[in-house]
Amino acid sequence: MRSSCKQLATARGMAYLSLLLSLALLSIAALATAQVHSLMQRRAAEDELLYVGQQYQRALLSYANATPPGASRSPASLDDLLRDPRYPMPRRHIRQLYVDPISMQAEWGLVLSPDGKGIIGIYSKSEKQPIKVAQFPASIKGFEDKKSYREWVFMVQ
Repeated sequence: MRSSCKQLATARGMAYLSLLLSLALLSIAALATAQVHSLMQRRAAEDELLYVGQQYQRALLSYANATPPGASRSPASLDDLLRDPRYPMPRRHIRQLYVDPISMQAEWGLVLSPDGKGIIGIYSKSEKQPIKVAQFPASIKGFEDKKSYREWVFMVQ
């Protein structure tokens, strides 16, 4: 009788130990999945920043190229890219004003023209370190080996 009780206790102990081990492995797998998901989200936000930055870069170039004689080649605000105030009829250089996908803020860092009256570039205000450090498109080759998103400046070339 004692032998069967001892075997039953040993079996229960092994079952409990197996359950604890399974829970530990499941926790490790869940943590790894969460880390991969976080990295994928950050990569997606980084890709979105590159897209949005290039949209602003093109809009600033379009604004400069559409400048009538005697007018400033740089917009005074990003809103001027939505509706160019230099023309009586609405003229749009960008479809919408974008939120910074890294900081999730509507506020961008602005690079002003030498006279300080117009915008010639934008950048994210995030100090986070980028994942991507090489193999950028030709229009933004200067982004290689930058230490923060703040250094990714999208300017009129």
